Amino acid sequence: MPTSTLASSTSIAPANPWALVPPLGNLDAYISAVNRLPMLTAEEEQQYARRLKEHNDLDAAGRLVMSHLRLVVSISRQYLGYGLPHGDLIQEGNVGLMKAVKRFDPDQGVRLVSYAMHWIKAEIHEYILKNWRMVKVATTKAQRKLFFNLRSMKQGFKADAGAEGLSPRDTLSEHEIDSVAAQLNVKREDVIEMETRMAGGDVLLDPSPGDDGEQAFGPIAYLADASHEPTSMIESRQRDLLASDGIATALATLDDRSRRIVEERWLKVNDDGSGGMTLHELAAVYGVSAERIRQIEAAAMKKMKKALVEYA
Repeated sequence: MPTSTLASSTSIAPANPWALVPPLGNLDAYISAVNRLPMLTAEEEQQYARRLKEHNDLDAAGRLVMSHLRLVVSISRQYLGYGLPHGDLIQEGNVGLMKAVKRFDPDQGVRLVSYAMHWIKAEIHEYILKNWRMVKVATTKAQRKLFFNLRSMKQGFKADAGAEGLSPRDTLSEHEIDSVAAQLNVKREDVIEMETRMAGGDVLLDPSPGDDGEQAFGPIAYLADASHEPTSMIESRQRDLLASDGIATALATLDDRSRRIVEERWLKVNDDGSGGMTLHELAAVYGVSAERIRQIEAAAMKKMKKALVEYA
């Protein structure tokens, strides 16, 4: 395009290029609006890219972005199978497009569309990995490659099985695992692990009560380790102290007869595992009634309880 024509088209354009897309709440209206935006020729793209690079011209940056919004819409459609909102995918793709425009070098001899595709896909990939599940399913380069290829490859295996009249499998066979690992140049163990991650779902550790008001059972019930919870550790230490030093201190407050009755009744165990002496056996030892032994025992227990409270 001649320079004069480009200058003319620039002069009649609105000061804010983003005004070409009205703030519509309807996604279909947005897509329709961006598809009506004019595409830039190679000469126009070079002109705007140089203005941005040399003069930091934001108007030129806006025109480069606006002319490629339809590209973001097209790429985002490829990722609708992950169950995330199309509008969010477009939004993240637009972020990648703006990053590409900022870094685009017109002297490299490539069109912006080729350069921007990488940035748009990278931003959408990052969004999917962060939001597809609560727990991130892929962190390493190999895992990312598997995540974005395993779904499509499994669909291909199912289609091949259907064409051969076989029943499609939900899981990969040993041969299919080896095939995926060879094609993507990853370990077969990584394929198995990623398939397991993708087949699983998010589980709430502590589910909220159901409609009937009853507390739902969740992993928190059997995953929690109460033995290392600070409050439980303090309580356990206090119980151990009361069971050793505390009991010894409380017994020291009793007279000889009361202490022996308590020890024989509650603190001694016979070789056969049975308990200590009965009230009647102690009554025979001291020459009193079993009721009197019970009264002495009750008074001793009350005194020991008071001593334990003071010790604690």
